[in-house]
Amino acid sequence: MSAAKKFTDSGIEIKNVYTAADLSAVDAQQLTERPGQFPYTRGVQADMYRGRLWTMRQYAGFSTAEESNKRYHYLLSQGVNGLSVAFDLPTQIGYDSDHPLAEGEVGKVGVAIDSIDDMETLFHNIKLEDVSTSMTINATGFILLSLYVALAKKQGADLSKITGTIQNDILKEYAARGTYIYPPKPSMRIITDIFEWCSKELPKWNTISISGYHIREAGSTAVQEVAFTLANGKAYVKAALQKGLDINTFGKRLSFFFNSHNNLFEEVAKFRAARRMWAVMMKELGATDPKAMMLRFHTQTGGSTLTAQQPQNNISRVTIQTLAAVLGGTQSLHTNGYDEALSLPTEEAARIALRTQQIVGFESGIADSADPLAGSYFVENLTAEVEQKAWELIAKIDAMGGSVSAVENGFIQDEIAKSAYEYQRKIETGDKIIVGVNKFKISEETGVTGFKIDDSIRNIQTEKLNKLKARRSAETTDLCLKEISAAAINGRNLMPVVINAVENYCTLGEISDALRKVFGEYK
Repeated sequence: MSAAKKFTDSGIEIKNVYTAADLSAVDAQQLTERPGQFPYTRGVQADMYRGRLWTMRQYAGFSTAEESNKRYHYLLSQGVNGLSVAFDLPTQIGYDSDHPLAEGEVGKVGVAIDSIDDMETLFHNIKLEDVSTSMTINATGFILLSLYVALAKKQGADLSKITGTIQNDILKEYAARGTYIYPPKPSMRIITDIFEWCSKELPKWNTISISGYHIREAGSTAVQEVAFTLANGKAYVKAALQKGLDINTFGKRLSFFFNSHNNLFEEVAKFRAARRMWAVMMKELGATDPKAMMLRFHTQTGGSTLTAQQPQNNISRVTIQTLAAVLGGTQSLHTNGYDEALSLPTEEAARIALRTQQIVGFESGIADSADPLAGSYFVENLTAEVEQKAWELIAKIDAMGGSVSAVENGFIQDEIAKSAYEYQRKIETGDKIIVGVNKFKISEETGVTGFKIDDSIRNIQTEKLNKLKARRSAETTDLCLKEISAAAINGRNLMPVVINAVENYCTLGEISDALRKVFGEYK
């Protein structure tokens, strides 16, 4: 009696055993590659983690800027070497905390940032020259970057030394997440304005983190995550080229953001395939500088894999996902707290998540050799399979005219929805086992106390806004907002006028509204 067939979560069939014969599907050239060499399948650095470990980040941001600042200082004291900021929903979609639509959401899923005052409080006693900051923000990304730049200038920092990343990936918002404001075309224009301005003024800043993470969280497979993310990346590069920007300059500042799930070998293969594909894609688009062809990426462990049932089991899941990210060659990593299916992470859960990275980095030996799974019959074959299937999806998107068209006609959304439905169906039928959910269940309560946010945060933020508006010049504010509207209409780069506006105490909501009047809203 033959054993039942096995498949990865992307539907790739897994053989019982792999031998040298299975490498016939793999380009022989790939097997002689070294890390740090085109097309970077084995990693973007020749020595990978022997030179320096990945940046260990912890995603944090909740309540007020004051409370988030306390968590940042705690994390820095525990060995974090990069901050990663979560913003609340009103901040993400361009509403000040006192807006009627902000009610019930202020400070809940991230920190509320309305003005330069909040940004200054958020980074109180943290020198921006000394930390690398990642900001998970998209539709209002240009405003948050402007606030960060304004604060750096206020601190007397050298902008050429400021490092970090802004997510700034609006295409995946239309396809998978929903925190967009403006229609796709003006949104793409804002993104290329950021590319242009940063290439001259903020040379070490990663101007976009092209995100597969949220595509995966919405229910895509690993193959779809690679394909849709790289297709989006291609759309951003083409938009920048149409603006006349140099691919060898802005290409070096593009970064990616991927998810890491539980299927260890498929995840490793996904990361390796993505690097190879992006290098080929950028070369075809005209890049000649090796650094402009390197896919550098941040990873976050899979939020959607965490279970409210038996939440301590999530520590094991996060450990597997951490191994996949490191074996796959990530440049930066955030590990989720075990309690995040229940609430924002407690301080204890955040510490355990960080210690997971530190144990892998300093105790496991995995970081001692670059791409240690290279040459595995299984991993090399699976890398080739993921790549082939991802190219097939990208070809379909290209035939539609690219990612913007594929989003506008609903193709990407429909593909993700089908995969999400199929995955849930398998859980419900028991074909896909989730420990503690559909097998090995227990009846006890979790015993985990969640982290709660007080609803009074909105009142605190509203009071701050009232004080700010009372002390600023109404005339200057009005002039700054008119300059933003004029730049939006006449095509001037928006970054200088937005930076000027935040320095003169215009709020995030006011700037967003000025552009809503010009660009409209996407429905």
